[in-house]
Amino acid sequence: MKKNGLTTTKAPLIERVREAGELFIQESYYDLYNEDNQEAWKKIYCKLSPLWEKYASSKFLKGVKLLNLTSDKIPNLSDVNKSLESSTGFKLKAVSGYLLPGIFFDCLKKRSFPITITIRGLDKLEYISEPDIVHDLAGHGPMNTDPVFTDILTKIGFLAEASAKRHLSISDPNERISKIKSNIRALARFFWFTMEFGIMKENGNLVVYGGGILSSPGEMIHSIKSDEVSRFPFQLEWVINQGFNPAKMQPILFFIDSFESLYEQVKILEQWLHEGKLDNISEGEPVIKDEELKGYI
Repeated sequence: MKKNGLTTTKAPLIERVREAGELFIQESYYDLYNEDNQEAWKKIYCKLSPLWEKYASSKFLKGVKLLNLTSDKIPNLSDVNKSLESSTGFKLKAVSGYLLPGIFFDCLKKRSFPITITIRGLDKLEYISEPDIVHDLAGHGPMNTDPVFTDILTKIGFLAEASAKRHLSISDPNERISKIKSNIRALARFFWFTMEFGIMKENGNLVVYGGGILSSPGEMIHSIKSDEVSRFPFQLEWVINQGFNPAKMQPILFFIDSFESLYEQVKILEQWLHEGKLDNISEGEPVIKDEELKGYI
């Protein structure tokens, strides 16, 4: 009898964990992957790998080798974490699905990266609307081997915590919530245009380091080659005021020169946060709902 597998939204384990109100998966899960799951990983990995060689940052490619990612089988997080521990001390944590911003940023603060362990079906190899292990591990995992990159992630986590603390003294609940939402929206946009859809210059050429691009064959080619994409030098004031549509190919991207220069931008972001410059940024995506502020208000 064929195992149910861990196909996205159809996994009994995931449903059970969610019904219990839990977020992190503590029990062993790897043996639940079935043949179709492994075949899906192999097929999408074989599509991504040659494109990585053409378009990915050298730091990402170095991370792929360090984590020993291959098309042979879906990686086991316990094996990946052994490699990460020696490089950056970051840890990947298995989760049951979407995390509220507060929980996600708290993970980053504690030097851990949430990984959705479900995997897309064979009929949806190119794109799915929700994260899976291809996006989270193949797309994001290798960059977690870079010390400066993970320091940026950690810094973002602490800024999210600071955004809540600095508004606790505001007595008017509507004003307090409005400012916290604005702060979180700014951080989410920073994350989107860097960690998800970031590109950078290496040896005079544009390459990709954002996990949202690196986990999508179509987005990879689109981001570097398409005439329909506007590519600008990273401008912090533009990034935090620029909305985005996660369901479409991205029309606007911002490139950096190095992770060291990006870290300097995070320091400016921190300064702006404490100066109140993130309290009234432009409306639009991502829309932060009241229920997503759990842990902040």
